[in-house]
Amino acid sequence: MDRNSKKAWLYLLPSIVLLGLFLVYPLIDVAVYSVEECYNFASQSYQGIGLYNFSYVLHDPYFLQAVENTFVLVIITVPVSTILALVISTALSSIKPLRQLYQTVYFLPYVTNTLAVGLVFMVLFQRTEYTDGLINLMLEWFGAGPIDFINGPHWAKMFVLCFYTIWVVLPFKILVLTSALASVNDEYYKAARVDGTSRTRIFFRITLPMISPMIVYLVITGFIGAFKAYSDAVALFGTDLNAAGMNTIVGYVYDMLYGDSGGYPSYASAAAILLFVIVLTITCINLLVTRRRADS
Repeated sequence: MDRNSKKAWLYLLPSIVLLGLFLVYPLIDVAVYSVEECYNFASQSYQGIGLYNFSYVLHDPYFLQAVENTFVLVIITVPVSTILALVISTALSSIKPLRQLYQTVYFLPYVTNTLAVGLVFMVLFQRTEYTDGLINLMLEWFGAGPIDFINGPHWAKMFVLCFYTIWVVLPFKILVLTSALASVNDEYYKAARVDGTSRTRIFFRITLPMISPMIVYLVITGFIGAFKAYSDAVALFGTDLNAAGMNTIVGYVYDMLYGDSGGYPSYASAAAILLFVIVLTITCINLLVTRRRADS
């Protein structure tokens, strides 16, 4: 090993140590917990090694509900937020007056506290004995409602959660895509205009291919982030998400550790491993699909 290689490993050593302590070791520890059956947290003992914890979790109605909620959240929010961010970013890039002001306005939700945004959404959607909420007042203009979005039917609560999640993640995606659009070489657009190419064709033939790596990045990180959703649901429906029927996989893991039904690290670890497998599988599929499209 030459001198430069030793220096490189020396520079990487702190990061490797930190990754080992806070990523690799916890993952191994969780995997061990997940196969220890009837684990007793007080005595640090267990009765055997097996897959009972996974069987219990996969047959738990609360976990199945959490999986359903999480998948609905992922399937709706990731594509919708990405498409909206692309449309808004394209619009922002095509205007010159007050561009910085509009970019700041769209970015404000990203720097606002999640629970504060959740409180605003509760004021907008929640029905109380004093008011039906601003959204229901607007629905009355069209002869619809009132709908109890916070304590009512499951579809209404899921609509609010998806709306809230899109609102929270949209600013970051707009920021990334606006930067990506600004980095596209203007010479391509000038050449296309000289040839009389329409704006639609320019967008699909030049703009999208040039910013496709950023779109892939946002889609993959969006999937991962949506699968880890928990604070969004708490901000809207409180800490007892099982009672509200709005728990997520991460929320289920937390409840098994610290909630009213907590004290079961083996069940929590099994659920965490299942979440890890789901996220890893979907991420790998996304990478394979995007790589094949790039090769073709």
